[in-house]
Amino acid sequence: MSSPPLSSPPRARAVPQPGRLLPALRAVPADRWDVALAGVFLLMMTVERIGAAGRLHGDLPLALALSTTVAAPLAVRRTRPVAGYLVGAAALSAEALFVLPSPVSPYADLVGLYSLGLYAPRRRAWTGPFAALLGMAAYFADLGRSYPVIPAGVLFLWLLGWAVGYGSARRAEQRESARLLLRREVVAEERARLARELHDSVGHTLNVVLVQAGAARRLLDREPERTRELLSGMEHTGREALDDLDRVLGLLRRGAGDGDPEGAAPQPGIADLERLAARLGGAGLEVRLRIDPAARRVPRSLDVSAYRIVQEALTNTVKHAGARSVGVTVRCAGGRLAVEVNDDGRGVPAGYAPGRGLLGVAERVSVLGGRVEHGPGEPGGFRLRAELPVP
Repeated sequence: MSSPPLSSPPRARAVPQPGRLLPALRAVPADRWDVALAGVFLLMMTVERIGAAGRLHGDLPLALALSTTVAAPLAVRRTRPVAGYLVGAAALSAEALFVLPSPVSPYADLVGLYSLGLYAPRRRAWTGPFAALLGMAAYFADLGRSYPVIPAGVLFLWLLGWAVGYGSARRAEQRESARLLLRREVVAEERARLARELHDSVGHTLNVVLVQAGAARRLLDREPERTRELLSGMEHTGREALDDLDRVLGLLRRGAGDGDPEGAAPQPGIADLERLAARLGGAGLEVRLRIDPAARRVPRSLDVSAYRIVQEALTNTVKHAGARSVGVTVRCAGGRLAVEVNDDGRGVPAGYAPGRGLLGVAERVSVLGGRVEHGPGEPGGFRLRAELPVP
């Protein structure tokens, strides 16, 4: 005797969770919601027209066709707001003039007028109030003579709906313009920052290499041992230039969403000034370096900025000053980090104007809330002094 088959347990019915329902609704394309809105209005108008068939005196087919023409433009209210509203308003006027007016149709027209103000371009949106005025004149052609206050109140309500849509669109445009302006400013600041990085790092090291190459060319026949040292220094400086270039390229990759967030190599700071001075010493420039111990403990942003300021000042000394020695002082006192570079070169030439490097220093100092001054040194040469507030 066989046993009866076991019945499978009933499957649990999937119940949509409230936390997932809202994201699912937001994922529905907007044009589908517009089609659904047009369908709802058409359904309500169809039910009302069929219920009022006795009062239509055989005009039910025409009334249904006009109701369809009033509701259908709502399906394209975002993509064709002007044409959709004009078609719907014309159908509503025809319904009022030739068929019994529907109590549902005006609300579909109100939604279309609001959509016209919200989605149409600025100039074309102004067709809404004039079209609404003409539509009201046709809709209340008979009723307005007996009750003039009703058309005026309805017209005010319709124009208010258009104004709400138009104002919302203009505020959205302003927010988008502000967002684009902020984006352009951020891009410009990032470009300026990368330009400063390239100028400060790669530009400096290439100038040192050129000075070393010139010195090696002059000493090649007379002092081959000294020439060998200069060539070795050029090799070392070139490797550092490649490291700096790789770091800046790392910043570019970070902007594109790739690469190490800090770049390929860490940025130099005050602790690296001794290596910078030694590099320039190999190029024939005596650098006297004095660093306050407290200056080595400043925040990282000030640490990097101080190094870049000194680097740019020394680059200008190598390129323009013709100096034999330069003094570099970095002090931290009274809540301020002071960086001063003073050389014994030719001083300030006639018609002096700051170049790209000094303008970059001024930008860097300004971002940090400090101040910078440059000009004739004491008793001669060129002097640059920058003060940065220490947070």
